[in-house]
Amino acid sequence: MTTEHTPIEANALLDDLEYRGLIYQVTHREELQKKLSEESVTFYNGFDPTADSLHIGHLLPVLTMRRFQLAGHRPIALVGGGTGMIGDPSGRSTERSLNTADTVAEWTLKLQNQLSRFLDFGSGDAPVAAKMVSNYDWLGPISMIDFLRDVGKNFTVNYMLAKDSVDSRLQHGISFTEFSYMILQAYDFQRLHEDENCSLQLGGSDQWGNITAGLDLIGKTGGGDAFGMTMPLVTKSDGKKFGKSESGAVWLDRSKTSAYAFYQFWINTDDADVIKFLKFFTFLTREEIAQLETEHLQAPEKRNAQRELARRVTTLVHGEEAVISAEKITAALFSGSFAELSESDLAEALADMPTTSADAASEPLLIDLLVESGAAPSKGQARKDIQSGAVSVNGEKRTSIETVITAEDRLHGKTLVLRRGKKNYFVVKFEG
Repeated sequence: MTTEHTPIEANALLDDLEYRGLIYQVTHREELQKKLSEESVTFYNGFDPTADSLHIGHLLPVLTMRRFQLAGHRPIALVGGGTGMIGDPSGRSTERSLNTADTVAEWTLKLQNQLSRFLDFGSGDAPVAAKMVSNYDWLGPISMIDFLRDVGKNFTVNYMLAKDSVDSRLQHGISFTEFSYMILQAYDFQRLHEDENCSLQLGGSDQWGNITAGLDLIGKTGGGDAFGMTMPLVTKSDGKKFGKSESGAVWLDRSKTSAYAFYQFWINTDDADVIKFLKFFTFLTREEIAQLETEHLQAPEKRNAQRELARRVTTLVHGEEAVISAEKITAALFSGSFAELSESDLAEALADMPTTSADAASEPLLIDLLVESGAAPSKGQARKDIQSGAVSVNGEKRTSIETVITAEDRLHGKTLVLRRGKKNYFVVKFEG
């Protein structure tokens, strides 16, 4: 893990989080601020393995954990190997599908590997080295009798029904399985408080009920310093859900969302959101953000703030080389010229474009390829487009209706990029 800037001082941590809009709710703020300024605090955030990758919706809690660690505090990343087999009802109107133990175990391992990109796990000896735990380690072996006697007896049904995460589901129905999730998460906090001296739980604003349930359990079973803090759920100014692109969720796994598509998600940030996202997702200082805000207000069309956001977040997730690659691809798409892209960069650039297969032994007429690829609805229209200069092959205009596509035209021996007009791209893959 690398540090982009000098860490924030421990006694100014909450003030910095407040400036960035990262505090939604916090218990006993003054006491927590005093504790954070006087000692290294162990804290945790939980991640349920409901897929084989984290997505950008997870970035806010992960990067907030990193801010705490850079300020000298010890993170525990709890992967829900146990609770992941049940599912959290918070923020949902329907029951989650249940996954097998083998699937959850596989996903847990992948999430652990992804989290290590952002948190410094060190050698395990450093005072603030992060630690990874799975709650399956204590939830798996415990018997139902022991759990109900030692943990469940501390919660009344009335108390649980009053929590928003449960109350919002009552109209549509909630199973006992998901109803019990709150107690399981509360037990997680109690165990980490006892075993790891963990005194702070972080989570999204939808986790407030689960976090306070943990605080209540700790108070009833031994007490001691314990605090909770939630971060806001990220929203976009246009009302659309954050973390979704036209092709679906934006994942941190490069095999699920390419580095180029990841970069594009951020560079396409709305003007109304970009400064907020710079505060949320980068480690830029207040002064640097203020400068970008000034530039943005004076010349929003230059999109300097969006470019800096895209560069910073893509570097954090995929590294500097991914940013260089994404910017090369962006320039190639803008100019329409793909000849200088590497084969891997070309593949990322073309990933979401309509693609047609052709026989590798063929040397078709351009006019035929335009129809076969869907770039033109008919040969008549293809002829007009070629003659009017509206057709490019790998970024070069072709104006002769007699143009033949030969093997020399193919990029990396197998790919042809057709462009009709300014933004309509079509890919032909020569195979066989």
